[in-house]
Amino acid sequence: MNKIAVGAASWTDKSLIQCGRFYPPAVKSAEERLRYYADEFPIVEVDSSYYAIPSEQTARLWAERTPDDFVFDVKAFRLFTQHQTAPQVLPKYISESLPVSKKTVYYKDMPGELLSALWNEFRAALLPLKQAGKLGVVLFQFPPWFLANKASLAHIDQCVEHMSGFRLAVEFRNETWFYERSRERTFAFEREHGIAHVVVDEPQGFKSSIPSVWEVTCSEVAVVRLHGRNRDTWEKRGLAAASERFNYLYSEDELAELAAPIKSLSEKARTVHVLLNTNYQDQGQVNARRLTKVLADISS
Repeated sequence: MNKIAVGAASWTDKSLIQCGRFYPPAVKSAEERLRYYADEFPIVEVDSSYYAIPSEQTARLWAERTPDDFVFDVKAFRLFTQHQTAPQVLPKYISESLPVSKKTVYYKDMPGELLSALWNEFRAALLPLKQAGKLGVVLFQFPPWFLANKASLAHIDQCVEHMSGFRLAVEFRNETWFYERSRERTFAFEREHGIAHVVVDEPQGFKSSIPSVWEVTCSEVAVVRLHGRNRDTWEKRGLAAASERFNYLYSEDELAELAAPIKSLSEKARTVHVLLNTNYQDQGQVNARRLTKVLADISS
């Protein structure tokens, strides 16, 4: 039976904890928060792995503190998705081995042996979740400047090779991947490499906007990430926190509109992961609860 797992894209966001609406006052420690979250939702996205590679011990604790059927989708480390990266967030022995001192480095700046070491660190960090059967997809969210061209496809090829044995999902944030002339090539490439296409819902009409393309490219899993529809904050600069960009509560009508295509994905993929990236305060959890109910209603 196909399963649709709905959850939030964070359980530790600062504004979520500070708002005081999701976690009861008695739930204060990192362990208590994860256990509380996992009692209600079957899946969560790990966002912190984008900023720094977690330790194996941290991943082992995540596995130990969650039910047997709980799933973690994990964001790929930022250097791997061609984002600028401060050397100090790299493992110390790697940062100290960099040939040139820079404030930020990119994937292309890294010597091959250091890249190999970094990929090894990342795979090792995920092993406790994988061995526990709790690792869903590794999410590669590429930047807006990552265009649909041969060089980008070659980089994704490298990512697939380095992450052999792991299930990858890719979220593109440049519309060239979905132009009429390139869309089918994008999907064919993902199918050939066993990559799950990430469907997004986000504000439209901006230079950074990506359309919702309800396509399944991996029979094992489909991934949907809902970013909200806040037009006022989508490209606003100077926000106090990244979560403010995703400040949005979906209406019942909007959730009903999304539920039907989500349901259709479950007819083509064994599981569907739906992550609410509306991470401002408790909006991710509220939206996830509401969507879970809407999906249950249309299935009954």
